[in-house]
Amino acid sequence: MTAVVFRARDERPARREERWRHVLAEAVGPLEPRGVPDRFVAGSLGAVAVSELVDRRPGGARRTRAHISSSDPDLCKIDVLAHGRGAVEQGGSVAALGPGDLVLVDLARPATWEMAGGGIRLVVVTFPRALLPAGPDALRALTGRRIAGDRGAGALVSALARQLPRHLDDMGGADGARLGTAVLDLLGAAVAARLGAEDELPPESRRRALLIRIHAYIERHLGDPRLGPEGIAAAHHISTRWLHRLFEDEQESVAAWIRRRRLERCRRDLADPALAHVPAGAVGERWGLGGAAHFSRAFRAAYGVPPGAFRRAALGGR
Repeated sequence: MTAVVFRARDERPARREERWRHVLAEAVGPLEPRGVPDRFVAGSLGAVAVSELVDRRPGGARRTRAHISSSDPDLCKIDVLAHGRGAVEQGGSVAALGPGDLVLVDLARPATWEMAGGGIRLVVVTFPRALLPAGPDALRALTGRRIAGDRGAGALVSALARQLPRHLDDMGGADGARLGTAVLDLLGAAVAARLGAEDELPPESRRRALLIRIHAYIERHLGDPRLGPEGIAAAHHISTRWLHRLFEDEQESVAAWIRRRRLERCRRDLADPALAHVPAGAVGERWGLGGAAHFSRAFRAAYGVPPGAFRRAALGGR
């Protein structure tokens, strides 16, 4: 599905609110909005619908029983507040959200949203309730409650979900579906952790969620020259043998994955004009590829030219 973009400035004032209600209903479901946002984009990644709302002014919405009766109630969504502050109420629970935080909402029950002014960016991920590993009672206990976006599985859900809107047009078909599935796997892990029921997740979901956590750990520690399979396995309480088995489907060994990501970071920095004053060898050291000769050999093997030549070509000879 090609992304649908709504901009308030593109609509005639007389029909702006009506148009916004229609777009919102199509993307998320019938709601009673308060105000019209500056910008809204919506699309899908497999079974997951993704939307992003940007607004400078205070706003909000409510979903009533009348809205529920006129739409498909077998959906849930997570609201991830990428920027700003707001609150979501459902079933008597109020989730006060700050940047990065998220909340689970059951669209089969009434809910209310309040967003503060000063700049809001809200990412919404909507999906069939059946894809969430939680029964009705557990779901009721989880909805309307803040999930911190700065630690644990919640941080991974938040970080990945906030990236989704920019990929709505450039990731179609199977790639988009896999990305949507990755979000649901992480969300399932976060929900299971809140319920103390990680073992109830399907084995494949547990495996994918663990692999995503490992990828995130590697990204955070690429600059550490000591990063390797033993430390990664220990940090995730698994054996190195199991770690290597997890990477079998990645078509790369753990060490090859680390080396490739380090070289990609180096290539990015070498092409950055703001870092033109940093020696190429120092760029390699920054990303865990210490030793100028070793870095030069590894970079040439990956990209066909030494780091200095790549930088000169990327920066137009500077």
